Amino acid sequence: MGLLLLTAFVPLLALSAVSPATVGNPQDYAADEAERTVGENIVFDDYRGKGCVDDSGFVYKLGERFYPGHSNCPCVCTEDGPVCDQPECPKLHPKCTKVEHNGCCPECKEVKNFCEYRGKTYKILEEFKPSPCEWCRCEPNNEVHCVVSDCAVPECVNPVYEPEQCCPICKNGPNCFAGTTIIPAGIEVKVDDCTICRCHNGDWWKPAQCLRRECLNGQSLS
Repeated sequence: MGLLLLTAFVPLLALSAVSPATVGNPQDYAADEAERTVGENIVFDDYRGKGCVDDSGFVYKLGERFYPGHSNCPCVCTEDGPVCDQPECPKLHPKCTKVEHNGCCPECKEVKNFCEYRGKTYKILEEFKPSPCEWCRCEPNNEVHCVVSDCAVPECVNPVYEPEQCCPICKNGPNCFAGTTIIPAGIEVKVDDCTICRCHNGDWWKPAQCLRRECLNGQSLS
């Protein structure tokens, strides 16, 4: 009889020793439950099918029109999200001088219809002379085309530039140098008592041809 009681008592001790480890600490279980409850209570805003949110976090209602970010192209809030205008903007004129960005596409408000040359402006097809030797015209492409006069070589050693004239002129006709003296071309010139000079025909830049005679006391000898 004593052996039967002992055998029955041993399983009871084993059961009492195992039960606390299986159940765990009631305080720890309460903390885990609290964390789970808090995690389930976090709600993230979801505007799908209800509205639209722009880059700044501003919420728009369905059907509302808005401009996202710095864009000038409008968007409409739909259940599928923002639907934005993406037009094919026309190319701006290459001569456009004033552009406005008020609308979805940039607009040219002023086209350059003049030429600029040496600080002055000229109308399209206007002809002008910036200098006596230049003839210019303002072309339709806003560029200035000029022609420079090709002056003939003057036939003198002392050409003169007159006001409002492009090319130099020989006021006293053709001439050349006889030493340091300028003599007219086409005639013999006695530059001193013993020397007669003449310009080369057509070669004004060459020194004059001179003939020197023997002299005695300032008198030429024949």
